[in-house]
Amino acid sequence: MSWKSMASMVPMDLMGTIFLSFQERLDFSCALFNPEGGLIANAPHIPVHLGGMQYTVKFQIDHRGIENIKEGDVYLANHPTAGGCHLPDFTVITPVFFKGHKTPVFFVANRGHHADIGGLVPGSMPPNAHHIDQEGASFISFKLVDEGVFQEQRLIDALKAPGKVPGCSAARNISDNIADLNAQIAANRKGIQLVTSLIEEYSLDVVHAYMQHIQNTAELCVREMLKKVGRKVLEKTGKSQLSGEDFMDDGTVIKLTVDIDSEEGTAIFDFTGTGPESYSSCNAPRAVTMSAVTYCLRCLVEKDIPLNNGCLAPIQIKIPEGTLLSPSETAPVVAGNVLTSQRLCDVIFKTFDIVAASQGCMNNLVFGDETCGYYETIAGGAGAGNGFHGRSGVHTHMTNTRITDPEILENRFPVILREWKLRDGSGGSGKWEGGDGVVRQLEFTRKLTLSLLTERRAFQPYGLHGGQPGQRGLNLLKRGGRAVNIGSKASFEIQKGDILCIETPGGGGYGAPENS
Repeated sequence: MSWKSMASMVPMDLMGTIFLSFQERLDFSCALFNPEGGLIANAPHIPVHLGGMQYTVKFQIDHRGIENIKEGDVYLANHPTAGGCHLPDFTVITPVFFKGHKTPVFFVANRGHHADIGGLVPGSMPPNAHHIDQEGASFISFKLVDEGVFQEQRLIDALKAPGKVPGCSAARNISDNIADLNAQIAANRKGIQLVTSLIEEYSLDVVHAYMQHIQNTAELCVREMLKKVGRKVLEKTGKSQLSGEDFMDDGTVIKLTVDIDSEEGTAIFDFTGTGPESYSSCNAPRAVTMSAVTYCLRCLVEKDIPLNNGCLAPIQIKIPEGTLLSPSETAPVVAGNVLTSQRLCDVIFKTFDIVAASQGCMNNLVFGDETCGYYETIAGGAGAGNGFHGRSGVHTHMTNTRITDPEILENRFPVILREWKLRDGSGGSGKWEGGDGVVRQLEFTRKLTLSLLTERRAFQPYGLHGGQPGQRGLNLLKRGGRAVNIGSKASFEIQKGDILCIETPGGGGYGAPENS
């Protein structure tokens, strides 16, 4: 169920808008879930989507009641209450029915980033939001298709709703949203065809059994890893407990303690001590924390297993209420998904003492007006570990999207790509060196609204075991012969002829440099 199979199901007149959001940047994930909503298998290239989607599918089952979910229904959700990671990421969920069964035998779902859903700024990723209503249209459990009938007018009304919020706009190109949602529905339809053909060939009992085997294998692998780590730490320190912390650029701490039962192979991930809910949009919904923990566990396991619900079976996650990782229902969350999620991964890997910090950021750039909207995430440096250098100019951890080709960027938007290169020397030195960040300069050819959401502009990506930290990132606006530092988060009017220069952070080094 890839974007290619998705594209094959969509009429050609819809393809132009779909390709930029989904095909060009690959900001789209598909997954298969069991009848209880547990993740079975997925296309694993965007980890932040996957743990959250599991939460979303389970929410729909509990919210609607399994007996009320009908064949031909399709559900749409993006709100944190329903397991959304941030509002522009729309999750589309379709039940899979099979002959003679009155309730779903599986669920298929996908999550894709929409270019604009209304709110304070074009692109719907405002760094200056203080309430979730300012981030665009929200859906907790919207029946997008009701027993085969697409609910277009109800959808249009919902996408116009943000225009009623003071200072905000409705979704700026609703036809694009409808086209992208049709693509998401088509992807699920393709997934249903593939699943039902598998059931027809092997029988439902056999398919269910093997799906459970996949999850059991993942659980066993995580338990083995925890037993190994727990015994090693117990031998070294006298107790099977790990701890670590790191700081957001505003000084908010993310703190983690992991208590391991090395006999059972279980662990409690306790985020007590993490700083309070933020007035900014750096708040991370619980689904984001689940995604980060699931992804890191999968990385720590020394076997090639598919990421699925079994990884979390031996894990208990504790998050005190009112923190950065458990915000109130009205808290803005867009930066929590794209920035705080990255710092969560750094904290988890630091706690397990396994790899130096990555760039810790997705380097989010959004620009547009009432006629166009564009969003991209920009690569940086990966952290080094024992036995390997960090990669340069890559997406790290929770994101793995592709950047738009320069020819397409310049052809479709009022921008000229002036520079795009590795930022030499920005990775931390060490026995194993951190990866370098990148330099990206864009010149704008007309007035637009521009927004930036970035991190690691204050705190450097840390090194481990004597390795040096990576360089901080830097955002510069060049206008009229001046170059001004605009900080890590900003939203402003960009003028014709302005040049934006983004220098992304490098990764931390590992081990003391051999020539020191």
